[in-house]
Amino acid sequence: MCSGRVDLSFVLRAFSNGMDGVFIGGCHLNECHYITDGNHHAYSMVQVCKKLMQHIGLNPERLRIEQMSAGEGILFAEVMNDFSAGIHELGPLGESEGIDAAGLKLKLEAVAKLIPYIRLVERERLRVRFNTAEEYSDFYGSDEVNRLFQELIFDKLAIGQILALLRESPRSTGEISEILGMNSSEVTKHLNLSARQGYSKFDAGLKRFVAP
Repeated sequence: MCSGRVDLSFVLRAFSNGMDGVFIGGCHLNECHYITDGNHHAYSMVQVCKKLMQHIGLNPERLRIEQMSAGEGILFAEVMNDFSAGIHELGPLGESEGIDAAGLKLKLEAVAKLIPYIRLVERERLRVRFNTAEEYSDFYGSDEVNRLFQELIFDKLAIGQILALLRESPRSTGEISEILGMNSSEVTKHLNLSARQGYSKFDAGLKRFVAP
């Protein structure tokens, strides 16, 4: 299967199902067997996913992509041994990151719900083609891309997590802040925005925010 067929949703589903790490092997860049640049799409997808993982508190080293040909069996074995050792050292998903099972489920579900929107952002604002892995890493680590992620994705992701908590039960700003690991001012900003859009409201009797 072409590595370009590996969708962001596949990776998130693997983590949601308890996998501690995900490895993707693809053709060398500029050597696509299907002349579709699927390996370039896969590399971009992994860069996007790593930024999302880091944002929600997961170690991005749990996701790895390597380019290799069918004739590089020794390289494949070396890479897989190295990756397996790294995952073993990291330990179970969420545990070494200090995220409990409920918190991990909440974060992964919030990202999963944004996947169609994230695909649109990637296509419209982040679709690039470089010749080397280093160029992709530099691009996705740039200040401009970090700003785009914050403005276009991370704020929506934060609101999604907050609304998921409010659908479970009424919460105060402090409770939301503690559960999600956000500072109170950031939570307040997102709550005010969601309230203006009609997605949440403050219940004066409960002194908590609730989902309408």
